[in-house]
Amino acid sequence: MSIRHTLLLSLFYACAALLSACAGGSQADAAPTEELRVIATTSILGDVVSNVAGEAAAVSVLLPPGVDPHSYEPTPQEVAAVAQADLVFANGLGLEIFLERLVQNAAGNALLVTVSDGIEPLEPAGESEPDDHPGEAGGDPHVWMDPSNVLVWVDNIAVALSELDPANAPAYQANAASYEAALLELDGWIAEQIGSIPVENRKLVTDHLVFAYYARRYGLVQVGAVVPAVSSIAEPSAQEVAALEDAIRTLGVRAIFVSATVNPALARRIAADTQVQLVQLYTESLSEPGSLVSTYLDMMRYNTSAIVQALK
Repeated sequence: MSIRHTLLLSLFYACAALLSACAGGSQADAAPTEELRVIATTSILGDVVSNVAGEAAAVSVLLPPGVDPHSYEPTPQEVAAVAQADLVFANGLGLEIFLERLVQNAAGNALLVTVSDGIEPLEPAGESEPDDHPGEAGGDPHVWMDPSNVLVWVDNIAVALSELDPANAPAYQANAASYEAALLELDGWIAEQIGSIPVENRKLVTDHLVFAYYARRYGLVQVGAVVPAVSSIAEPSAQEVAALEDAIRTLGVRAIFVSATVNPALARRIAADTQVQLVQLYTESLSEPGSLVSTYLDMMRYNTSAIVQALK
């Protein structure tokens, strides 16, 4: 949990104690505790938070499904929602470049919790400078592509909810334990599926550098990306595009994987130039509720199945 969160939480409890003392009422006379108002920045994070919160907190998601967090700009209505929240959960590591400005504009009392605290970020692959490809200064933010990192998220979420709402702490902890079991099962299933791909075919080319954690966890190689940066809003040079096409041909890469949240035009052109297939995945946003990829577990299973089918 971040230092900022700890300090804000301490201030919250101090103010609460002071107000209680001034009121002079007993606990029996106090009004029932209101349901926590919780916001998560992305749909992926929102699904994980909802699994831990269960019925004990009202969870909403800032970014609509299908929106790229790298290029997102909040609306006035979303600023107002943050101002009314008790907790805001964010990925951190430079993913939500809009967030600091959003929290300042909201001028509310929400506690900001960075769920990736405790995860050692990978350095962005390649030799590009952060000024050339924005979003790299904090390391690779795509930590959720490895379910073992989401276990850290779950712990951080459960601690934050329990500290702010101790009456429901047992429920948060029980929900967290149940979801952690599902994550461990998912991790084993992915490893088994990727293990069926011939070793020489385990090469990934993506729209931007989003699969480093996944590749490290499951024994694949992230050969390159259409945008050689961890942010999808960067733009590749002509030299970078030519180098990627050469690598695809030389290394026998079988597919280019493109996120559903980005414009596939350049990736489609590279796929045509190199005569490999273009495969859509879900990497930074879930699909609409009730659809094929409406949960984090669904997303990881869908992506893994698509990768295995394309690379076998």
